[in-house]
Amino acid sequence: MKGVVPEQKRTWTAGTAPGIFPLLGHGIALYRRPLAFLNSLPAHGDLVEIRLGPQRAWMVCHPELAHEVLMDPHTFDKGGPLYDRLGKLMGDGLVTCRQPAHRDKRRLLQPAFRPSHAAAYAELVAEEAESVCEGWQAGRAVPVTEAMTTLTTRVISRVLLSDSLDDTTAAQVRDCLADVVRGLFVRTVVPVDALFRLPTPANRRYRRALARLHAIIDAVITERRRGPARDDVLGTLLSAAHGDGEAAARTDREIHDHLMTLLLTGAETSALTLAAAFSLLARHPEAEERLHAELDTVLPGGRRPGPDDLPDLVRTRCVVSETLRHSSPGWLFTRVATRETQLAGRRLPAGATVLYSPYLLHHDPSSFPDPERFDPDRWLPGRPTAGQRRAMMPFAAGNRKCLGDEFAMVEVTVALATIAGRVRLRHLPGYVPRPPRPAITLGPRSLVMIRETRPHRPPPATSSTHAPLPRRAVCTRQVPGSRSGGDHSVGNA
Repeated sequence: MKGVVPEQKRTWTAGTAPGIFPLLGHGIALYRRPLAFLNSLPAHGDLVEIRLGPQRAWMVCHPELAHEVLMDPHTFDKGGPLYDRLGKLMGDGLVTCRQPAHRDKRRLLQPAFRPSHAAAYAELVAEEAESVCEGWQAGRAVPVTEAMTTLTTRVISRVLLSDSLDDTTAAQVRDCLADVVRGLFVRTVVPVDALFRLPTPANRRYRRALARLHAIIDAVITERRRGPARDDVLGTLLSAAHGDGEAAARTDREIHDHLMTLLLTGAETSALTLAAAFSLLARHPEAEERLHAELDTVLPGGRRPGPDDLPDLVRTRCVVSETLRHSSPGWLFTRVATRETQLAGRRLPAGATVLYSPYLLHHDPSSFPDPERFDPDRWLPGRPTAGQRRAMMPFAAGNRKCLGDEFAMVEVTVALATIAGRVRLRHLPGYVPRPPRPAITLGPRSLVMIRETRPHRPPPATSSTHAPLPRRAVCTRQVPGSRSGGDHSVGNA
C-alpha cells in the first residue's frame, strides 16, 4: 500500500560487562550486590557478556530479546548453571527437563493446575491463611517470612499430598527449603564444584537439607502406595505409574522428581511474594488504605474469601501484580543454546549460556516509569500498556511458562485478602529496607513485623479513591496464546 512507512527493524547492541575476577568471573558481584550488578548491565548493551566462574554467558537486557529466547525453546532450551544445579536437586522434573521430554510431563500435570482448578483451591488457601494468623497477638512481633513459608508449605503439600505431611514434617520441609535455596544460588554463580565438596558448615547444612527432603518424599510415596487412592497430585501420579494403555508407566523416580519440583517451586516463591507484599504495603500507607477499603467492601467483617469473591478482589490482585513486578522472587534464569545461533546480532556457539532476569526487565524505566516506586494502580483495568504486559514476566513465557502461574496468583491473592482483612502489619521501629539476601530466589527472608488490630469500616460512599472497581471474570479456561505472553497481572484475572 502506498504511503505506508515500513517498520524500522531495531538495531541491537552488544557488549561485555567490566570487572571480571580471575576464576570467579562476575560471581562476586552477583553474590554481594546482585541487583546493582544487574541494573548496571543495560549500559553495556541489549545483550551483555558476563562470566559465571570461568564460563562465558550472555545476559539479555531487553524484553523483546527475552521473548525471542523464551519463544524458541528448541534453540534456547532449559539448561546452564542454574538448571544443572536444580537438576541435581529436582531430578528430571517439569522445571529442569529438556524440551523433548517437556510436553509429556506437562500433559501429565496440567489438569491439576488448570485455572478453573486454581480457583477451587481458594477455600483451602483461606483456611490455611486464617489458621496461620489467628494466633498473632496485637502489639507483638510476628516472624512474617517464617509464617508465610509455613502457610505456602501447608497449601502446596495439601494440593500435592492431601494430609500426608503432619505439622512437624511440614515444618522440617519449610526449614530444609530455606537451606537449599540459599545453597543453590552460590553454586550457580560460582559453578566450581571443588568449593562445594569442602566440609564447611554451609556445605554440610545444604547436603543435610537436601537429603532430608528426598527422604520425606520417598516416605510419603511408600506410605501412599499402601493406602487408598486420593484425589490429589500424588494420586494422579500413582495412577499414571501403572500406565493407561497409551503412555508408558511412570517410575517411582519420575514421581519423586515431579513432587520434588512442585514442592520446591510451590512453597518458596509464593511465601516470598506474600512477605514482600506486606513489607511494601507497610511502607506505602495509601496503597494499603485502598486495599483495606476493597477488603472491607468485598469481605465485610473480615470474613473468609471464597472462589466467588475472586472477581471482586481487583485491587488485591493489583497489589500482587505490582509486588511481582517490584520484588519478583524469580529474578534470574538461564537457558542454553542447543545449536550455534544468532542473538542480537551476535553469534552464540552451541552450548552457550543465556540469562534473563525478570527483576531487570521489571525495573527498566523505558517499560515502567519510576520503576522503584511501588504503585499497584499500574495494574488497574485498562491501565497497563501492551509493552508493559509484554515486559511483565514473573512466570516466564512460551510453552515453558510456569505450570502453576494461575494457581500462584489465586494463592497469593486469597492469602493476602484473608490476612490483610483481619490484621495490619507494621515494620519494627527503626526499620530500614536492605538489599535482599541473594539466593536462588530473592525476597525478605527474615522479615519480622508488628501485628496491629485493624478496625473494619465501610469505605466512604462518595469517595472516588475508594469507588468500586469493575468486576473481573475469573479465568476458567486457557486463553488462546497465553502461553506466548509474559504478562500475568490483574487484567487476566
